[in-house]
Amino acid sequence: MDTFAPDSSHADAPSDTETAPGFRPPPASLEAEQAFLGALLSNNKVLEKAGEFLRAEHFTHPGHGLIYDVCQRLIERNQVANPVTVKPFVESADELSDLGGARYLAVLMGSVVTIINAHDYARLIHDYFLRRQLIGLGSDMVNEAHDNDIDISATDLIEAGEQRLYDLATHGQYEGGLSDFKTALISAIGMAEAAHRREGRLAGITTGLIDLDRKLGGLHPSDMLILAGRPSMGKTALATNIAFNAAKYCIDEADAETQGKAVAFFSLEMSAEQLATRILAERVEVSSHKIRTGELSNEDFERLLVASTDLHRIPLHIDDTPALTVSAMRTRCRRLARQKGLALVVVDYLQLMSPGKMGNSDSRVQEVSAITRGLKALAKELNVPVIALSQLSRAVEQREDKRPQLADLRESGSIEQDADVVMFVYREQYYLERAEPTQRAEENADKYTERHQKWLERCDKAHNVAEVIVAKQRHGPIGTVRLFFDGTYTRFGNLDTNDAPEGPAF
Repeated sequence: MDTFAPDSSHADAPSDTETAPGFRPPPASLEAEQAFLGALLSNNKVLEKAGEFLRAEHFTHPGHGLIYDVCQRLIERNQVANPVTVKPFVESADELSDLGGARYLAVLMGSVVTIINAHDYARLIHDYFLRRQLIGLGSDMVNEAHDNDIDISATDLIEAGEQRLYDLATHGQYEGGLSDFKTALISAIGMAEAAHRREGRLAGITTGLIDLDRKLGGLHPSDMLILAGRPSMGKTALATNIAFNAAKYCIDEADAETQGKAVAFFSLEMSAEQLATRILAERVEVSSHKIRTGELSNEDFERLLVASTDLHRIPLHIDDTPALTVSAMRTRCRRLARQKGLALVVVDYLQLMSPGKMGNSDSRVQEVSAITRGLKALAKELNVPVIALSQLSRAVEQREDKRPQLADLRESGSIEQDADVVMFVYREQYYLERAEPTQRAEENADKYTERHQKWLERCDKAHNVAEVIVAKQRHGPIGTVRLFFDGTYTRFGNLDTNDAPEGPAF
């Protein structure tokens, strides 16, 4: 009977080329692969732990990968995987031709020392696979660096290399490709099971706003959400509130998968200091204007210090680099995801981003389209929700009903196209305060008083009330959510059932 017993911890015996000075064979351990497969054929329970991370392509020899794949499929069908049941599926396979064909299964059974160390063998196989991938990645990077392509800068190569390293660290592969439907189906069932265990609670990251969470089901991984509105509607305030609530959720209430992760806030309009001042003012209920001008009482200042100490633990990271490119943002998000884990990305705001290198494009529409595609790609790559703020066109101001519509999204229809969710912030109070009626020349006092009274009633009804209009939602319903808004502290909160302000959401 043919046997296969390598005498080193590396792959096949070295050829003449491989013995050349300086050559180092790729890391592999065929003995570990043999010992693991022998243990698996002896006791199928070995797969319970190893099956979570070990795949057929991780084995050095294709024959070993074939045997592991057949064993895995048989066990998943609640059948026993042993030399007798595996033999019909491998006896005519070319992958085993150099190992002696199906008779090699008996060799594997004879190589079993103990099944106790089977999990360690699996880890070693997986580790060597990652090392081989890392060697291949390094070789590709070296070759690309030597190619003097005028259209590719060194910075582009660094960003591409960092993306490959991130993919290798998170997915075990640095090159994308097709995945079978079974893998996607298992992920979908896992998500459904997690949602079922939550018994109707959020399926994603919380916004901290009860009614908005109910409408969206939370902020879902890989989704890009557009939060748009005219100036002074409170876009940044709402985004800041959501980012803070999500970061607080990650340390206080999140499940094991989200616990301890960070929230990244890219503020292209405001500085990090201004954004922190807003959050601090909101938490302490002191006007941010007073904080900036120093008009604080000793008591307020003491409260400010106490609150700032408590906020140190919140995993909210702010980047205020102006005109940031999508590629640079992606690089920084990957780095944060590696270091701390990433739960949410917020961009304020989309039109202030730079598309980066786009050839000879002179069209702002094409630039915005490139930015939205990049943000959607970022959401999918890192599997996190991305909230991007956006400006609206002035067409809103020309209408009598100033509630925004999808057609009002500024500069590019791709914003609507690429987004999974599009939300508009609208505050009727803002427009009413600027539309106080004046007495017309031909109008008597009683008529004017009546009109003014109606205006006061509308102002009273709209006071401290904001609307978030969900105009598009790819996976759920659309509609309007009414929120409490306090302009003094730029704070959004929940409204109770009687439309009376309930106060902040957190």
